[in-house]
Amino acid sequence: MEPDVKAIDINATCAEALELIEHHDIRILPVVTEDRMVVGTVSITQLGGHFVPRIGALREMRKVTTSLDHITRALKARVLHLENAAAVQDLYVRIGAMDVRSFAKIPESEGITASESVIIVGDRWDIQQRSIQIGVRLLVITGNLAPDPEVVEQAQKNGVSLIISAYDSATTAWVIRTANTIRGLLDTKFVSVGADLRINEVRKKFQATNVPAFMVRDDEGRLMGVLSKSDVLKPVKTRLALVDHNELSQAVPGADQVTIAEIIDHHRLGALNTQQPILFINEPVGSTCTIVADLFRREGRTPSPEIAGIMMSGIISDTLNLNSPTSTEKDAQILGWLAPIANVNPRELAEVIFASGSVILSQPPEKVIRSDFKIYAEAGARFSISQVEELGFANFWKHAQSISTALADLCKTERLLFASLLVTDINTQNSVLLVKGDDGFIGRITAPHIDQDDIFDMPGIVSRKKQLVPFLSSLIKEMQADGALPVG
Repeated sequence: MEPDVKAIDINATCAEALELIEHHDIRILPVVTEDRMVVGTVSITQLGGHFVPRIGALREMRKVTTSLDHITRALKARVLHLENAAAVQDLYVRIGAMDVRSFAKIPESEGITASESVIIVGDRWDIQQRSIQIGVRLLVITGNLAPDPEVVEQAQKNGVSLIISAYDSATTAWVIRTANTIRGLLDTKFVSVGADLRINEVRKKFQATNVPAFMVRDDEGRLMGVLSKSDVLKPVKTRLALVDHNELSQAVPGADQVTIAEIIDHHRLGALNTQQPILFINEPVGSTCTIVADLFRREGRTPSPEIAGIMMSGIISDTLNLNSPTSTEKDAQILGWLAPIANVNPRELAEVIFASGSVILSQPPEKVIRSDFKIYAEAGARFSISQVEELGFANFWKHAQSISTALADLCKTERLLFASLLVTDINTQNSVLLVKGDDGFIGRITAPHIDQDDIFDMPGIVSRKKQLVPFLSSLIKEMQADGALPVG
């Protein structure tokens, strides 16, 4: 995609469009409004069609829809007098090369009024005077020839616009046609796509249409870029580093279509194939921030206080301030190394983090279950585990029903065996687990039920990675061994 896209305003002229196309060597121009809303496209083919003579349609060949301001800019003309120069209207161009006695008769035969006429003439004093007398819309004197003062005075008196072109009459007539606005040439049947559409889907769209390019728009219809057929044929240059995960199901959309160059993680290994050998750092620590900070330390580099503080926050959050079963001695060492760099006390930072507010209270259910959300795969079955930390379970019980509904919707949308939410009480280091999905799987959970059949008491369970994932994965393996695992 070309993000630095050249676009043209809907009120621009053919001359301006041609200049952009020639200068930037492009085939198609998006046409936009002032706020970058795409309304159409214009191409060199459309512009060429506009300038090709249409024998038998003389009136249309003379016609140009524009303003006197546009004509003046296209010609780079010297202005002697202009009337209502910004108004866009249909005008008809004629070169005053005939005898003055027949000059005024020709427009009448074509049904063109003087007020619609643009007359191009050289130093023909009689044609200049006659044009002013009949009240033409614009008189263009060519060859950079200055008219007599009385001609200028008479034009001002009669309300006739008067400009001087440096070109000869034939060239002037041609350039005036380029002052036509592009509004009437728009192709409004353009194809647009969203910025998050995958390349494979874009290729399919190109195969189904003969348009040379797609307009890439945001959710509100504003232009973000232009995607041509050649763009989708180019090798994808994006290189991706997976941090704090190593499974494509947990990666950003489209990760399977780019080069995975590096992985830094502390979770179990998923089934990920790469095109070539990569740097893969996987350590059994409580937080990926511990690994990243250790890379700084091993390279003899000191992070900024701000970055050090962010990594401290990650370690404290992931390990529940070193109280989680996943916490290791290395987490504690790195936290101690970062503290003086950030000039922050870990205990005080932990108090701020855990008292910062309830996710359940501050977010709708759909965002609660996606705030810390991961999809896993086991024995061909996909399942999700979300986790939130709270000070007590009071907020959860108030919103349990709406969260349960959101989990059920998530399970259907993502086609999961089950979707679950682990709510952990930071104070007591206990959790409750809400599960929605396959009844056969839920029936195998041996933890005590609380209030409803799909909410379970999980005392001492605080780690999704080290405690919950192995437990739930073992139940899936049991189902597989019993032949009870749903297919598809």
